[in-house]
Amino acid sequence: MLCSSDPSRYAASARQLHEITRRQLFRDCGLGLGKIALASLLCDGLVRTAASAAEPAYLPHPHFAARAKRIIYLFMVGAPSQLDLYDYKPELVKYDGKPIPAEFTRDARYAFIQKDAALLSPRFKFAKYGKSGQELSEVLPFLSKVADDITIIRSVHTDHFNHAPAQIFVNTGSGILGRPSMGAWVTYGLGSESSDLPGFVVLTTGQGTSAGPSMWGSGFLPTQYQGTRFQAIGAPVLAVSNPPGVDRDLQRQSLDLIRNLNQKRLDTVGDPEIATRISAFEMAYRMQASCPELMDLSKESPATLQMYGAKPGESSFANNCLLARRLIERGVRFVNAYHADWDHHSDVAGGLKTQCKLTDQASAALITDLKQRGLLEDTLVVWGGEFGRTPMVETSAQLARANGRDHHPQAYSMWMAGGGVKPGITLGKTDDIGFNPVEDPVHVHDLQATILHLLGLDHERLTYRHQGRDYRLTDVHGTVVTKLLA
Repeated sequence: MLCSSDPSRYAASARQLHEITRRQLFRDCGLGLGKIALASLLCDGLVRTAASAAEPAYLPHPHFAARAKRIIYLFMVGAPSQLDLYDYKPELVKYDGKPIPAEFTRDARYAFIQKDAALLSPRFKFAKYGKSGQELSEVLPFLSKVADDITIIRSVHTDHFNHAPAQIFVNTGSGILGRPSMGAWVTYGLGSESSDLPGFVVLTTGQGTSAGPSMWGSGFLPTQYQGTRFQAIGAPVLAVSNPPGVDRDLQRQSLDLIRNLNQKRLDTVGDPEIATRISAFEMAYRMQASCPELMDLSKESPATLQMYGAKPGESSFANNCLLARRLIERGVRFVNAYHADWDHHSDVAGGLKTQCKLTDQASAALITDLKQRGLLEDTLVVWGGEFGRTPMVETSAQLARANGRDHHPQAYSMWMAGGGVKPGITLGKTDDIGFNPVEDPVHVHDLQATILHLLGLDHERLTYRHQGRDYRLTDVHGTVVTKLLA
């Protein structure tokens, strides 16, 4: 590795190195492999002094002026039906019950239904709302009240048609396990404004999160960037409370001893994961004081609790949306609120009624609350799942399914609000039956690139070297969707 603030100084030498073999280099360079490895470590900053042991080796900062300082990602696990919520198709009403034309499904793959399945009309009525005329389903009465504050994207598409890889793909940019999540990338790039809470917090409700903790993991990034899952009931974080007989002074003495031992080991081997361990212990100690106040929703006004539909002491999506607002107020950079149970292979109408009743009010309240507090302009809110649902019906006597919709990666809908997004617009268009995008298609990597851009991060420059190459959230794809930017 060449390590210099003036790379041009070594340009000629670099060209010469490309002209010799690796064996010749090691024979003639006059250095042992150990010295070369040490020089590389020193250049990368992996050997650090005791004074900076608990600090990240990478100094977080945006690449350019950010429109958003923080993000709340409301992830709907299981994939809501865009055709019954956001993307109304009169042609589906006209051809309800008739087989889908073969040209649509020639190259398509599905998890359960046959390619010649009959078309299924929208299960609900749609209407236009607000000055912007956003078209929304009748099962979203609260979101319709903030229609002018949201941006609907109807042309999102993904590479995966099964839940686990699709969920991992949207959250990490890859359909395989082991890559850092978006929250990890953002906190790696920007750090956190909170000293008493993790920079990346995860909240969950519902059942059936196929991909599990891999959606908020740190992958090959240092583990200090992984998401910390908070519980709504009981201790907010497992083992964060002291056991009986251990007071705060004794806890502090124990941590000091452990820190000193870890520090000695860090000074010896220079492993950054030891620094992460020191930092995690210190963060946990501070969280013992900050978490009880954070999680106490009874401190909110009755009007605020009513607006969200939140009830202190319960586990609900409404409580999590209110907690998300409280978290970002305290400097948390990235909040993921996952809500499962959107996988409606049967009775899509009944399933959507149930889930919208649990989520619609709180999602809209979050936008209203952030706006009232002056936080929406620099807080990005994102709502969506891992893929969409088919315009064809799923019916199976063997599986006891009727009037449902199968997985559909070719096109689905999401919405965003605040944080530099152009409000009150609908971007993208699908064909007459909602099968494929026909205007302004937005790939998942495009969505990820745009989210990073709004946070002041260039998705092509936010990289981490792992196993010999530079990785990024968007892998080798992705383009910022400029039409979404205010």
